Amino acid sequence: MGGVTNHGNGAYNQLNAEGYLIIRQGARATVAPGLETASVDSPLTTASARNLSAFARRLLALPPPAEQQPAKVADFRYGDLSGADFPVLAWRRASNRAILRRAARLRYGDPQGSSALRNALQAYLWRARGISCTPDQIVIVNGSQQGLDLCARLLLDVGDPFVIENPGYLLARHAFVAAGGVAVPVAVDADGLRTDALPPARLAYVTPSHQFPLGGVLSATRRRSLLAWATGMGAYVVEDDYDGEYRHDIAPIPPLQTLDADTVIYVGTLSKTLSPTLRLGYLVVPASLRLAFCEAKRLTDRHAPMLEQDVLADLLASGAYERHVRSIRRKNAERREVLLRALADHLGPSVAVAGADTGLHVVAWMNGIAAEREPEIIAAARAAGIGLYPVSPLYDATVPRPETAGFILGYAGLDTEALQRGIAVLASVLAEHG
Repeated sequence: MGGVTNHGNGAYNQLNAEGYLIIRQGARATVAPGLETASVDSPLTTASARNLSAFARRLLALPPPAEQQPAKVADFRYGDLSGADFPVLAWRRASNRAILRRAARLRYGDPQGSSALRNALQAYLWRARGISCTPDQIVIVNGSQQGLDLCARLLLDVGDPFVIENPGYLLARHAFVAAGGVAVPVAVDADGLRTDALPPARLAYVTPSHQFPLGGVLSATRRRSLLAWATGMGAYVVEDDYDGEYRHDIAPIPPLQTLDADTVIYVGTLSKTLSPTLRLGYLVVPASLRLAFCEAKRLTDRHAPMLEQDVLADLLASGAYERHVRSIRRKNAERREVLLRALADHLGPSVAVAGADTGLHVVAWMNGIAAEREPEIIAAARAAGIGLYPVSPLYDATVPRPETAGFILGYAGLDTEALQRGIAVLASVLAEHG
């Protein structure tokens, strides 16, 4: 380090005053005893880790998310939307109006969300999904994930079992496990969640209108069975209607909430129609739960951003949002047709496609390819510029997984050319490694 010189003398003196250095006249400055080997692996850091809460330890015990790097040819990651589909002009106009309408005094808003947005959503949900509710039953959240987190914290105590679809949405499972819940995986098939032998639980998380990821629609018989189970158990059903706007070859499916508004918590999002970057979602909760969700939201972050709420309220009230939904629905139906045609042309009978009637993704099962080979195929596809994502991690690790390799193919973020070229390259990869 050398002796102390006039240059930087003030910095050395400050470190000396704070106890980091020992400076003696005519001698080299040295690091104070006990600080020489401080690092991320130091006992101090270890001691801090031991003081983490049980919630933090459960959180850190969850499997980390997979690394995701952009794919040059085609990235089939589910959840992405095309930036070109965002209603830029309508959003800009509504945003300008919202800014000009700003109040003379800026203050915190209602934790449930702005009354203008909740009123507009109430009308929209009735028109679009047949949901009858009051504005007081609606809670605006920062994306559906925050809604799931609130459900987990308010409805589960440590050790409480919860029913979850197998395979199912990992971030929902993680939210409930982090809150201390114990997952009870229940198998799904073409008719959605198997309800013939549901176990005791405090809540059930389901995606009845388009099971994630396999795409089944919960049958009418099973809907009644699930709600009867919840009533008898005193449990709540968390209904995630994550892409309810997209129906391709079937009629719209009424939400579970329309059958039992006292038992079902309806979770909606704008991530599949506007943008996942907006972080806007909403809950429709039973009237008896309104206060608990309101106070939990207040403590979490006060409220969702008010400007975005005002813009969305304007889009809903003016009809611009529904015009956009009709437009993006047509565009994604076209993308779906291109994807299905490309799969048929390039892979033919070697691929079995599931879940194509609804939503923004399909599942492609690769006939004759063992599930153990998924990592090899994913790596080869990545090297060829294709982003490929397996189904197997979405299955509970405690029960047998499918023996056939399967991949989730999201198509809403890709244009026609990328879809066609992506499947052609994927076919080449499978031919080489199949």
